Amino acid sequence: MSKTENKEPSFIPVPIALLTISDSRTLANDDAGDLLAQRIESAGHQLAGRSICKDNIYKIRALVSQWLIEDNIQAIITTGGTGITGYDGTPEAILPLLDKVIDGFGEMFRSLSYQNIKTSTLQSRAFAGVANGTFIFCLPGSPGACKDGWDLLISHQLDHRTKPCNLVELMPRLQE
Repeated sequence: MSKTENKEPSFIPVPIALLTISDSRTLANDDAGDLLAQRIESAGHQLAGRSICKDNIYKIRALVSQWLIEDNIQAIITTGGTGITGYDGTPEAILPLLDKVIDGFGEMFRSLSYQNIKTSTLQSRAFAGVANGTFIFCLPGSPGACKDGWDLLISHQLDHRTKPCNLVELMPRLQE
């Protein structure tokens, strides 16, 4: 075996933008956003942007659209607005922007979430997809959901060392 065949793949930091969608949260009380920001940076990724947006589909769509055209953002994580109440509009805001939906993300999230919250997970409309070569992950607004979403799914898929495959290795091919 040559030296290159033995070599472990190195970590590749991903610039990630973080959006909290809420009518009541601020930077002072955004526990879920703080948890995600801390985990993003602790993992070695770059927090390329952070914002809080009211739960209005057009404001959400405008901010995410702006991030989608920035070259320095390769992933977006949102927290909040994925439930089923009248104000929950994250899927309606972001799904029209997606070029492709990653169906397995929502399925896996709800399956893993079931371990902690049982059938209450059916109220979650968590999802992920790709738009303009950027991954978008949309999580519920609770710190527990964000912890599970990051720790059990996103952190592994945004780590180039995850085998047999991961989303980082697909990044160069997203706009083929």
